[in-house]
Amino acid sequence: MELMMNHPLVCFLSEDLALPHESIALAVQHSEQTPSLLPMILWQYGLVSLAQLEQIFDWLEHRHVSPVQNQPEYEYEQAA
Repeated sequence: MELMMNHPLVCFLSEDLALPHESIALAVQHSEQTPSLLPMILWQYGLVSLAQLEQIFDWLEHRHVSPVQNQPEYEYEQAA
């Protein structure tokens, strides 16, 4: 769980969305089996609004970060 708490997504949730550490920790604990479900677990437990969930998905898409992995995924485009 400690590794997940240092994940860029968790930092975004804490710093940009100002979610309490306790809420994030609860969602991380419930998503240990399937970390990619962290945003949905936050929403399912009422810890984020639908608008915040949308912000999370937008952030993930923009940052190219997988909720499962600890490193950003970068998309490479081939030069035409």
